[in-house]
Amino acid sequence: MKPYKIFGLVTTALALTFVACDSNLTTEISELHLDRALSPTNVVAQVVERTSVRLNWKKVYNASAYHIEFYDNPAGTGTAVKRIENIQYDELPYTVAGLDGETEYLVKIQAVGSDIGESKWSTATFTTGTEQILRAVDPEEITSSSAILRWPAGLTATSVELSPGNRYIPVTAENITNGSITIEGLGSDITYTARLMNGAKTRGTISFTTMLGDNVTKIGPSEDFAAILATLQDGDIIALEPGEYKIEKDLEVSKTITIQGYRPADKPVLKGLVLKVKGGAGLTLKDVIMDGTGNPSQNQSIFYDEDMTSAYGELSIENSEFKNYVKGLLYVNKKVRISKATYSNNLIYNIECAGGDFIDFRNGLADEFYFRNNTVYNSVLARDLFRMDAGGSTNFPGIQSKIYIENNIFHKVLAGTSNRMLYIRLASHQIYFSKNIVSESNGLHSNQAATTITQMTQNNYHNAPNFTGSTASNAKNDTGNFTLLNPQFTNADAGNFTLGNLDLKLNGIGPERWRN
Repeated sequence: MKPYKIFGLVTTALALTFVACDSNLTTEISELHLDRALSPTNVVAQVVERTSVRLNWKKVYNASAYHIEFYDNPAGTGTAVKRIENIQYDELPYTVAGLDGETEYLVKIQAVGSDIGESKWSTATFTTGTEQILRAVDPEEITSSSAILRWPAGLTATSVELSPGNRYIPVTAENITNGSITIEGLGSDITYTARLMNGAKTRGTISFTTMLGDNVTKIGPSEDFAAILATLQDGDIIALEPGEYKIEKDLEVSKTITIQGYRPADKPVLKGLVLKVKGGAGLTLKDVIMDGTGNPSQNQSIFYDEDMTSAYGELSIENSEFKNYVKGLLYVNKKVRISKATYSNNLIYNIECAGGDFIDFRNGLADEFYFRNNTVYNSVLARDLFRMDAGGSTNFPGIQSKIYIENNIFHKVLAGTSNRMLYIRLASHQIYFSKNIVSESNGLHSNQAATTITQMTQNNYHNAPNFTGSTASNAKNDTGNFTLLNPQFTNADAGNFTLGNLDLKLNGIGPERWRN
């Protein structure tokens, strides 16, 4: 036989051998016969609602179900404190409730097959939040000197820690049986925070405000609000019983006073009231409903009406509602310097802004301006939201204004593509815009070169494209770590903005009232 024939036969034989091997290998890979299930990968453990955890992982192709074990220490030593078997993949993400608060857990996930051995365990660690078993304090169980705290009867606790005052109140066996404890010796009109403890761990935290004492002027809807307001002196508090106060006029505030509802759970309605602040006065509004309907001037709910070279006192607006004002919410068109202005935990809606902007500083400024945990909706459709003109810097040169806009909802505001959230042109200012939700808006942040945004982070925009992608000249787009998630409001048309989107809840976006 010639050499080349031998070579050809050998080559052919080798080729056939490789083809046979390749065929066998392909069959083996496609079938991947294993004697045990593969371990789950990409295990994610997210704490939700303080003491629950949401688990997720990638599907294991040869698993028919999964087992979970929890250990109350990050090393996973000792006996599992909880075990759940035969979870199906279509149940993911899988939420486990009833864990201890303030505890670092290790969770193990195991895949099991119908005719193969269990996989090796995959693990993840997470730390639960502070437990919350305390119920909201019933307003009917709060006086000017006491309050009753309640939780599910039979759940163990050892003490209550109360601040301010740093008090420590032991919890008795009777308290545990009844699920309640009465705290006495409190001061009037003070916001307290109570922590229910079980040893070193917190079982619940709640805040409440005691009733006003006798050192206030308390009135009802049938009394002359305007006449009483005119008699108040610096430091006085006017407490309003529930009901509707038909005022329908502009009234002056020339003393540093507080106007608040006597029963926060049943807010008084101040109908048609506009407050004109003068003479360097400070003003606190708390637990009231301000309804602009019927005011003949159609002015903003509060406006400053007198030039002053010295600073005005603080403006504090808390836990109130504002609606149906024509020109806007706040107007400062005088030489006015406010030491500190705060809007916190308010509902603000149907503020038309015809002839003025929502927050409108023309010739004044605030050293510090805080707008936090507010819900603004169906408002400011044809104007700007936060306006602070250079006139404030002209009147108060050298003052840097710090502006904090955090954890708010802005829904159906700024209808036009040129309407601005931040129309701020003070010579010296810092803007912090964080953890807000902007939805259903055509507006943009700003188109002003003078606007200085110091920090813009963790905001969410839904159907509000120009806040992140405006092509307007000098546009100040959010270029940070924003999201575009649907907040899944429960019923925005009815004013219920409870968040359905778990990611926004987990990351603390928007007002606290809608995340619980």
